[in-house]
Amino acid sequence: MSKQNIGASEESRVCFEQLEDWVRGKIQGWVQELLEEEVTELLGRAKSERRSKVDAPAGYRNGYGKRRRLTLSSGTVTVRRPRVRDVEERFESRVLPLFAKRTREVRELIPELYLHGLAQGDFDLALRGLLGEEAPLSASTVARLKEKWQAEWQQWQSRPLADLEVVYLWADGLYVKAGLEKDKAVMLVVLAALSDGSKAVVSVSTGYRESTQSWSQVLRDLKARGMNCPRLVIADGHLGIWGALCNVYPEAAEQRCWNHRIVNLLSKVPK
Repeated sequence: MSKQNIGASEESRVCFEQLEDWVRGKIQGWVQELLEEEVTELLGRAKSERRSKVDAPAGYRNGYGKRRRLTLSSGTVTVRRPRVRDVEERFESRVLPLFAKRTREVRELIPELYLHGLAQGDFDLALRGLLGEEAPLSASTVARLKEKWQAEWQQWQSRPLADLEVVYLWADGLYVKAGLEKDKAVMLVVLAALSDGSKAVVSVSTGYRESTQSWSQVLRDLKARGMNCPRLVIADGHLGIWGALCNVYPEAAEQRCWNHRIVNLLSKVPK
């Protein structure tokens, strides 16, 4: 083997420092191949291949669209969607839909990081390190997503409940540290057991601790959305929920949560 061949072989080897770039390059090639294969399946022939039959599927390739950055959990790649013309139906790519910029896994990662306390200004630095320098994510992107999440929550929180036949109701306050807040916020959560045996979360909202005023607002909202009076309400030892229950659903029976009671008792028992 000549020295020239030995040098070429050594240059083609992948070392640890180049591993990330090499993997992303391979993934970029695989995604592009999937896009090409999708068009081949649609037209019934490979690129540059002539139509073999008179009744072969209509249409032909018409170059490529603009370069697009796609962010996956393994990094950001740049691909080009093949274009087709004269097909019977409009071609919609299953691999890379129109306007898609990030996969579902990346979309789910962003709210998780935010809920764990990552500030908007830190997203750009943190995600570019994980997803590549060309990742189309920034503080403004996160701000827009936050507005979208807020709208989705408001729509869910205002949905009608008149079609639910609620039998039992569990109410509890969960203290979480999320977003840019310095102090833990309380999430007032209400879970309903229905007459058919299923369970449904009917409300998740923020409040000022677990006060009577906060819980009253939650229960009044449930009543305004059409929820019937439950037969039994189960909650912990905080007095706020019981005071609110007397204000909104005085006919409902009350029961102290056994799980909270046991946990509280065990915390006082010596090991």
